[in-house]
Amino acid sequence: MRLISGTVMLLFLGLIYGWSIFRAPLTEVFPDWTPTRISLTFTLSIVFYCTGGFISGKLTAKIAHRTVIRISALMILIGFVLITALLEPQEPDRSLYLLYIFYGVFGGCGVGLSYNSIVGAVVRWFPGRAGMASGVLLLGFGVGGLALGSVVNALSGVIGIINVFAVLGAMMAAILFALSFVIRIPAAGEPGGAGLAPEGAKTPEGQSSPAKRDYTLTAMLKTPVFWVLALWITASSTGGLLVINSAANIAVFFGAPAVLGLAISVFNGVGRPALGLAYDRFGRKRAMFMNTALLLLGGVSFVLGAVTGLAVFIFIGVPLIGLSYGGTPALTSATVMGFFGPQHYAVNFATVTFSILPAAIIGPLVSSRLQENAGGSYLPAFLMVVAVGIVALVFAIFLGVLCKKRGFE
Repeated sequence: MRLISGTVMLLFLGLIYGWSIFRAPLTEVFPDWTPTRISLTFTLSIVFYCTGGFISGKLTAKIAHRTVIRISALMILIGFVLITALLEPQEPDRSLYLLYIFYGVFGGCGVGLSYNSIVGAVVRWFPGRAGMASGVLLLGFGVGGLALGSVVNALSGVIGIINVFAVLGAMMAAILFALSFVIRIPAAGEPGGAGLAPEGAKTPEGQSSPAKRDYTLTAMLKTPVFWVLALWITASSTGGLLVINSAANIAVFFGAPAVLGLAISVFNGVGRPALGLAYDRFGRKRAMFMNTALLLLGGVSFVLGAVTGLAVFIFIGVPLIGLSYGGTPALTSATVMGFFGPQHYAVNFATVTFSILPAAIIGPLVSSRLQENAGGSYLPAFLMVVAVGIVALVFAIFLGVLCKKRGFE
């Protein structure tokens, strides 16, 4: 029940990755918004999603996970309703800054608060199957963009894209509040509850844990393994965020309907349980190499599409990039649990998630500028995907060597 409820909540929260479906209708209403300026909205949402996750990790050491989820529901509701109330086509500059605040800050932070609370509570119920549990949970988060993207398309044609935000905010808040009642961490004697502090109990970061793999945040930050893992996440996420930010636009550029670009959300979702199960079955090292290979192959396919002009290469690349990007958080969740233990998992996982912040800047913003400078061609941006894939491979190899040396494998 907790796994199903968590997956449903994350399905609605996954709208953050459906951002590209908002771009086209918003730029029709606000034609003065350039690709680079509107892409900053997505970047801000990722920045504050990470910030919200970290705040959630700190809060759930003191208050119940369900309480944090309800706080996030209120933030999302306020943010999305105010977008509908305050955006004005006659004031494009002011409206863009308001979008930054209420979608980027309120929406992003609200999603991060719930995301970390849900994953941090539910994964603990599955000791020994962290990869599977993470993958199933994050499947909802991955496909949310596509599922709700279709709703956005349908509603925007009836009530207008600006009014859609208030409807979505009310839906998301209602689902989060209703399902929050079943979310809690296991107690002593329940599966995954051994050795954990009671929910809401304060666990000081300065204290060491008697368990071999229960690192406090301070202890985790002192390990070279953490930093190399963080660099791998950054490199792996950059290519995915680059494509997700412009998925609908890429589809249109190559002659396909915009909604088909959101097919990446399907593979983003599928990649989470698939790579999570790979982690459980084959181990962290092989699963990480599989994930990195998908990114590289997707980048190469995109480059071939840009060079030849054949859309078939783009739609080969979309599932590969989606699988890789979806697999990254599932592998991250399971790896943090395996490397650093369950006791401080919420704050440790949230801290590692900050690794996508550079990716949120490099992917959407740098690629948009490259596209503008290339006269609209996506070739430089696609070459960038290949480059970050090579960097990710280097860090994956280095992490394997370091883990063996430090006894983390």
